Amino acid sequence: MTQTGLWTYVRDARKKPHVHPLLTTSGRCLTRVEPEDHPWHRGLWFTIKYVNGENFWEEAPPYGVLRHRDDTTVEWIRPDKETVAIREQRRLTHVELGDGAYAIDLIFELEPQADTVLDRTEFTTWGGYGGLSFRGAGDWADTRLLLDDGSQHERVLGTRSRWCDLSSDAAGVAFLDAPSNPSHPVPWYASTRAATYGDEGWSNFLNAAFLWEGPMEVGAGQGLRFDYRVVVHDGIWDADRVERCYREWTGG
Repeated sequence: MTQTGLWTYVRDARKKPHVHPLLTTSGRCLTRVEPEDHPWHRGLWFTIKYVNGENFWEEAPPYGVLRHRDDTTVEWIRPDKETVAIREQRRLTHVELGDGAYAIDLIFELEPQADTVLDRTEFTTWGGYGGLSFRGAGDWADTRLLLDDGSQHERVLGTRSRWCDLSSDAAGVAFLDAPSNPSHPVPWYASTRAATYGDEGWSNFLNAAFLWEGPMEVGAGQGLRFDYRVVVHDGIWDADRVERCYREWTGG
């Protein structure tokens, strides 16, 4: 377990390592784990739905799990509970930003152990998700989604953007997608309202859905790297503020 005082990385989680709680600098918790509607949602986490047809997302048997073998090595273990499908190097770094904000820089370097097809459930009324994901607190109300063209949304279904910010007047979290990432600028699958799932209240779900448009083939031993910055901030940010943060991170 890694603790910073503002966020905790649960390395030894039984099914998937994840970040929870994720706190703002003022102490508000923005994440939740195992909500009733989707008990496999855990704060801030990374996984892919299908790896050669085997499910690493939902947790109805049979399903795969992610396990740390040391501080940085994560093994994606197939539903047989023995075979390693992907060996991953994972790094999380705390970055002080000041002015009521900080960031976590996340790097995921995946190395499939056999020729692999990464896939998702194709979107119909739901689907398309996989990759870096966030599930926000249920009492975090009046949130909205903001994209890099300045547009605001209650739900985003496959729209590409270099970043996506989920905020209310109280606080926010912004996902920044590196230019080197697969599918950049990434399509987003996100919602503020739980009606998306047939429930009441606030879902606050955010996913950098790099497989939205279709599966991806990766050869055995071929590296696949993802770089993200997740910015946690007090108060609501406008597009100019998120864009400035993005340019400071990417240097352009």
